[in-house]
Amino acid sequence: MTQTLDVQGLTVRIEGQGPTVVMLHGWPDTLALWDGTVAALRDGYRCVRFCLPGFDLTQPPRPVSVDQMCGLVVAVIDAVSPDEPVTLVLHDWGCFFGYEVAARHPQRVARVVGTDIGDTNSGAYLKSLTTKEKLMIAGYQLWLAVAWKLGGVWPGLADRMTRFMARTIGCRTPPERMGWQMNYPYAMQWFSAYGGLRGVARVDKVFGPQIPTLFCFGKRKPFMFHSARWLAALGTTPGSRVQGFDAGHWLMHQKPEQFHATVRVWLDESTGAA
Repeated sequence: MTQTLDVQGLTVRIEGQGPTVVMLHGWPDTLALWDGTVAALRDGYRCVRFCLPGFDLTQPPRPVSVDQMCGLVVAVIDAVSPDEPVTLVLHDWGCFFGYEVAARHPQRVARVVGTDIGDTNSGAYLKSLTTKEKLMIAGYQLWLAVAWKLGGVWPGLADRMTRFMARTIGCRTPPERMGWQMNYPYAMQWFSAYGGLRGVARVDKVFGPQIPTLFCFGKRKPFMFHSARWLAALGTTPGSRVQGFDAGHWLMHQKPEQFHATVRVWLDESTGAA
């Protein structure tokens, strides 16, 4: 059975029974990203998911700051699991925001599954990027940040820009589910909109050393979103694990059986150990 809650204007969907797992998607996705993951986990875990604010195109644009996003996620955690910490299962921008929630509220997060976005705010990661890779990252992110700026004036053009970039980088989300409203994290990154992204926790200092972490990543990409240094450290940390896949950025779509089996096994092992 599926249960729904309204938490500060977010429609939260709850399925399954067992320890609570809260799933955060990224760009340009919705809670539908986790359909297969929920199917693989719900016989042993209570799966909680919702659209990040602004990512549900049936609702008005809702850009939020990092502080506001963390407050919303914690409000969901408190509503669905007031007495026990949860596991966060994260992808893309969901990783960025979920990592910050866990770093700020470690008593509310027992473990983390991060998918394809790692220590992007570490010095080791920035040093690992070539000039070409930096230009590629800046190119697609600035494109989406500009689309956000244009959205309030020329929404049709902004939508076309968003969908063009999604197709270019191999996103399989249906075009009707993508829109310029989703692009505000890139405006935060490049234009310091809504308070920007400065001052967030160092991923490499928290995940692995302080919070047990499973990190899954695709190997077939023009650039990575993690450093080899953090990957090696995480892989040798008791209770944590890294797993690469012969896939791109959307592992849950490109390698669903392997990805979901990896997540399920690690959750079962780490839950039993706890």
